Amino acid sequence: MRQDNRTATQARELTITPDFTMHAEGSVLIETGRTKIICTASIENTVPSFLKETGTGWVSAEYNMLPRATSTRVKRERGKMGGRTLEIQRLIGRSLRSVVDFKALGERTIWIDCDVIQADGGTRTAAITGGYAALILALRHLQRTGAGVLEIFPVKKQVAAISLGILNDQVYLDLDYTEDSQADVDMNVIMTNNYEIIELQGTAEKASFSRDKLNQMLDLAESGLNNHFAKQLRVLGGKIN
Repeated sequence: MRQDNRTATQARELTITPDFTMHAEGSVLIETGRTKIICTASIENTVPSFLKETGTGWVSAEYNMLPRATSTRVKRERGKMGGRTLEIQRLIGRSLRSVVDFKALGERTIWIDCDVIQADGGTRTAAITGGYAALILALRHLQRTGAGVLEIFPVKKQVAAISLGILNDQVYLDLDYTEDSQADVDMNVIMTNNYEIIELQGTAEKASFSRDKLNQMLDLAESGLNNHFAKQLRVLGGKIN
């Protein structure tokens, strides 16, 4: 058993609270174990310069961690962004863009802001899972208030993410911070609800791993993500559009 009494194949308890803030078109609080992130989706009627006058939209993401989200205070990033932050927000943006029909979205940008208020491992995967729910809520808002501006709902698939690791040759699902810091192998899996892979981030931290172990991690990721997809749908009323 792990320190929170989970088995190796058991994900942390996941909770998604919709409409967590009052101003954003879409927002959720996502909690996975002791990790808590506010995800908001904001709609702007403009696009990056390379998309202007194309009739095509865009989704972009920003990620931030509050100074005391971790066990010791981390300085706010002012001016130059840290490499880890930049990598994570690019990952979030790529993951969500992979399921958006930008022609159907039209010439507008949806900003996904993920602010970590408490971190205990798995912040990037939770940000993707919660960011997706916020994105759908924002699109629904646009659909309700935009007087037919969305002829086709621009998202048809779900996206969620989960972490895995190998400790002492055992595969574990959904690592907390202590497990992640001790893992021999660290992996993040981002998938759609029909098990299409969006991105795999697998790293040998202390020891290499076999193809068999990779297959074990992918199978276990699918089982854990089934729960994530179900929680997303519960928040979204059982359907996407």
